[in-house]
Amino acid sequence: MWLCRQLFFIFYLKACFVVTQSTTWMCLICGWIYDESAGSPEHGLPPGTRWADVPLNWTCPECAARKEDFEMVQI
Repeated sequence: MWLCRQLFFIFYLKACFVVTQSTTWMCLICGWIYDESAGSPEHGLPPGTRWADVPLNWTCPECAARKEDFEMVQI
């Protein structure tokens, strides 16, 4: 029973980390960076907006590239 609780706790922490971890996306056309934790309030995306929640019709503020022209990057 103790081992079962420990494993549950470990998996719970990992799941929470994955959900709360923010990512960074880069426009492949112009290089503009979108950071989920910072968002882009001046372009209608409040801080904390996950990339999955960005509307499909949203476009890059620099070059008007589509959402599908972005790629996740590590900075």
